[in-house]
Amino acid sequence: MLSFLDFGIKDFIDILLVATLLYYAYRLMKESRSINIFTGILIFIIIWLVVSQILEMKLLGAILDKMVSYGVIALLIIFQDEIRKFLNTIGAHQRFNRVLRWLRPRHGKETTDMSSYMPVVIACMNMAKGKVGALIVVERETPLDEVIKSGETIDANINQRLIENIFFKNSPLHDGAMILRRKRICAAGCILPVSHNNDIPKHLGLRHRAALGMAEESDAIAIVVSEETGHIAVAMNGTIRERLSAEELESLLTQELTK
Repeated sequence: MLSFLDFGIKDFIDILLVATLLYYAYRLMKESRSINIFTGILIFIIIWLVVSQILEMKLLGAILDKMVSYGVIALLIIFQDEIRKFLNTIGAHQRFNRVLRWLRPRHGKETTDMSSYMPVVIACMNMAKGKVGALIVVERETPLDEVIKSGETIDANINQRLIENIFFKNSPLHDGAMILRRKRICAAGCILPVSHNNDIPKHLGLRHRAALGMAEESDAIAIVVSEETGHIAVAMNGTIRERLSAEELESLLTQELTK
């Protein structure tokens, strides 16, 4: 048994890391409606520790040890989507990205000219007035190669008329998402992952669910123009903001893309 004097900074960090891991696992399970499974796993771990470490029951402890060994593989299979989302969240976290950018070799300072994105704001306002549905995704640190492959390659400068023509109701690409990469229109007609979050308001349609799904799996910014209401919404960091004005949309893009 460790005495109080043996408790050092490493033990404190160890406990803190375990508590943080459990907290994020709890949040992840709660969002995916798997909280009962998470609770059951915790109860099983506590029973396993009591049987094998405290009571030292050899036979039952050996059985539970085997269950734990094979149970890890089973959990990886059952929760593969949640684990993928968790790892994506870590990789897309702004603090980690800042560290990675600092570690990368620098070939001159990169700057974001917001004038390149002003046609997006103007096009969204025009489409909102005409109630033309649109879904525009701005790639940031997380690569969207798989999403881009699902659509048609455009590779053109960001242009207001081009954006409006692509999302025109009779356009063959108007139902999919447009991907912006490095101040250019990279692709259109792309298929996005749809969010299965049950807390999404019922009045939001499939475009909003797709935008939120993209924001849950990456650090991208997804802009939605509602075909039913003409309202503009933005999904990012796993959340969605509705009914944005042109000024609010411009301010949000300026704030997020110039970090």
